[in-house]
Amino acid sequence: MDSLQLLVFFSLLAFLLLLFLKNLRKKLPYPPGPKGYPIIGNMTMMDQLTHRGLARLATKYGGLLHLQMGALHVVAVSTPEMAREVLQVQDGIFSNRPTNVAITYLTYNRADMAFADYGPFWRQMRKICVIKLFSRRRAESWASVCKEVDSTVQTVMKKTGVPVNIGELVFSLTKNITYRAAFGSFSRDGQDEFVEIMQEFSKLFGAFNIADFIPWLGWIHANEFNRRLARARESLDGFIDTIIDDHLAKKRGNTDGKLDGVEVESDMVDELMAFYSEEEASATKKYVDDSESGFKINRDHIKALIMVKIFF
Repeated sequence: MDSLQLLVFFSLLAFLLLLFLKNLRKKLPYPPGPKGYPIIGNMTMMDQLTHRGLARLATKYGGLLHLQMGALHVVAVSTPEMAREVLQVQDGIFSNRPTNVAITYLTYNRADMAFADYGPFWRQMRKICVIKLFSRRRAESWASVCKEVDSTVQTVMKKTGVPVNIGELVFSLTKNITYRAAFGSFSRDGQDEFVEIMQEFSKLFGAFNIADFIPWLGWIHANEFNRRLARARESLDGFIDTIIDDHLAKKRGNTDGKLDGVEVESDMVDELMAFYSEEEASATKKYVDDSESGFKINRDHIKALIMVKIFF
């Protein structure tokens, strides 16, 4: 046996020995839970994992139970004691929110508040949302909400004695309020396109993708799914980029916030423009400047925050 063969033999022997010793190491057990199948685990139970289904499992396995979804290990919490442990005592460990392929791509690599990892970047994005987007003062300043509600009430009053589709009216009201609050447009132009984009995003957010559970099977239907993701984000890019450009042009030509001497109502994009930087920066960059004046966002952050405002 020559030296090369000896080297290969002892390398293989060392690898097998290390693998054996690793398997001998005592591992902490997972919480109790239903036994799954090889590779797929408990994925056959996915249609049963509603709140009622999880409650039934909790009566059998306890307030902390383990489920395996392909390569993912999931823990379901079903009692106040376990919820306190997860949400309060050990909250730092469980702060990050898991994402799938679609959410990571459609939120510009988690450039928002909802899915960003807990840390300086998340705290800055949360500060922007709390101060600029979700504050009580901001909600009360949206006169467009009252105008849209008044318009809907007038529509109902004009149809006294005639059947009215309340669901359709409420959907139209919500669409108009969201569009005007986000983009400040009193025109209905572009709303249908925006609704179509949001509907496609909603479908993709909840779409089943085998790669999320068994990564090495991600090649199955990958091309078609990835094409849908690319088309959806390209549509949003074109739509919101146009709106941002319009706001930038308006900001350059109107520095006092008034139009013909009348105070102009600001919208979500206006509020975010205070932190906007023209510099071409990747949305994956996690800015860590703790001063509000030093924190800058780019177009991808604005798009991701709009997704948060609409969906979450």
